[in-house]
Amino acid sequence: MHTTTVATCLSPTPHERVARAIGDLRMGLPCLLQDGPARSVMVAVETLGQARFDALLARFGTPQLVMTPHRAAAVMTPAAASALAASPVSIRPPESAELDWFARLADTQFDKQGVPIGPLHVLRSGDNTTQKLAVQLVKTAELLPAALLFDIAADDPLADLALMPLDTHIALQNFADEPTLRPVSAATLPLEAHDTSRLHVFRDPDGRTEHYAIEIGYPDRSQPVLARLHSACFTGDVLGSQKCDCGPQLQTALARMGEEGSGVLLYLNQEGRGIGLANKMRVYDLQSQGFDTVEANHRLGFQDDERDFRVAAGMLRILGVHSIRLLTNNPAKVDTFKAGGVTITEQLPLRVGQNMHNQNYLAIKALKSGHLL
Repeated sequence: MHTTTVATCLSPTPHERVARAIGDLRMGLPCLLQDGPARSVMVAVETLGQARFDALLARFGTPQLVMTPHRAAAVMTPAAASALAASPVSIRPPESAELDWFARLADTQFDKQGVPIGPLHVLRSGDNTTQKLAVQLVKTAELLPAALLFDIAADDPLADLALMPLDTHIALQNFADEPTLRPVSAATLPLEAHDTSRLHVFRDPDGRTEHYAIEIGYPDRSQPVLARLHSACFTGDVLGSQKCDCGPQLQTALARMGEEGSGVLLYLNQEGRGIGLANKMRVYDLQSQGFDTVEANHRLGFQDDERDFRVAAGMLRILGVHSIRLLTNNPAKVDTFKAGGVTITEQLPLRVGQNMHNQNYLAIKALKSGHLL
């Protein structure tokens, strides 16, 4: 085996580089984004500590703050917000900006203080590939969608810094590519819904996320299989939260599969519509202030729904299921399965779990997200 081949095999792939960068960002470490000759050191605002901020400032100078248009609109005047583009927003801070200045712009907990922090100087440039990647990375890390970018001088070799380098275009393509999973393990698991069940565990190639398939009974693959795509909800599935209908939907779907004698429930670890439990609690705090679920997501800086359902179609293909009767109220799930080559012979509603605490939440899902409630 040649040395070059050994080096190639032992070096991280582009996908693995992204996974390692996400891990670094969650710990407050910076990473290196490369777009041709242009280079930037990126760090997440939420996990950045004072000592590291001071070191970055001393080494590279004043950074730019990159946020999503939704979050930028929440901290800007209506007139300024109306002029924002749909792409990430870059803001040039004042020279004297301290770490708390960036934190106040990024985190909704400071919105309650009502302290003015403007006017804000929005940077406008033609190529925003680096900014797009920065936002995608912090979102995938389930952090507040705000990042700092420090420009690097062309003559700075960075030899003294151990930064994870990412090619911006390759990394963005990794996010755009259809996610792939590999089956890890499976075993029989008697359930209350059906004593003949089997739990399949799937894992992302980077090893960061696991998703599950619960196979009830012995589904006949030659016929449409009763199926449910369910996203993890710790508060609803485990704690019995009344703020959503997730727990009742999960239990009802399993019970129906048990009654029919077979089915497949796909359980995706995409908590809080894909923003993570910490951000979900931030959304709940905003809801307590009078924002509906979509408005709260936007104020925090996220889209209505950040989940990626594409992995579900791949899980079904691995299980040998190509035609399903889908238990769902969400048309986005129907569209995703169809795009993934899974035939849906019937869409079955799952209207359960409504109570006095989640009536408004369910009404907003129907009004703004198109759920068939």
